[in-house]
Amino acid sequence: MKRILFLCLLVICSCKDNTEETKEINASELTLNKEKEAKSVLDFDLKIYDYDGLEPLINMQDDKVHVVNFWATWCAPCVKELPYFEEINEKYKDNNVEVLLVSLDFPKNYDTKLKPFIKKHDFQSEVVAFDDVDQNRWIPAINKDWSGALPATIIYNKEKRQFYEKSFTKEELEAELKQFLK
Repeated sequence: MKRILFLCLLVICSCKDNTEETKEINASELTLNKEKEAKSVLDFDLKIYDYDGLEPLINMQDDKVHVVNFWATWCAPCVKELPYFEEINEKYKDNNVEVLLVSLDFPKNYDTKLKPFIKKHDFQSEVVAFDDVDQNRWIPAINKDWSGALPATIIYNKEKRQFYEKSFTKEELEAELKQFLK
């Protein structure tokens, strides 16, 4: 009996409370997982253009209808209408329609706001960032009447071009696009 009592006492005393150690290991693993997750969010190439680089993309001379939306993550009306551009992209991709989403987010926010936003919403349209400080050059070059306000959209093909300084409903965007599909 003394042996059994001694063995039980030995087992109880030798069992170390390692909950603190376990908590530290779990916290370390959690931190590593968060870092890996954050890195995977940033693990894609964001194409960044100045006006000279963007200009050919907004003036294509091919057989497609191009829909170019200027937006930013900090612009609530822009964010609200982005799903409509994604729907247009999906619905009309077989009709030679190409959607380009041009972010005017600030370069310092590319990794912290823009890339996570793109990843979260899993855009199927092409997304590029626009970084050009010479607004006096590129705003009137895009459209002479543009105040620079967002959202703004260009819909064009090789025969026709229309600029819109407004936010769209889904129905309005589709109606404007259909004018180019005739």
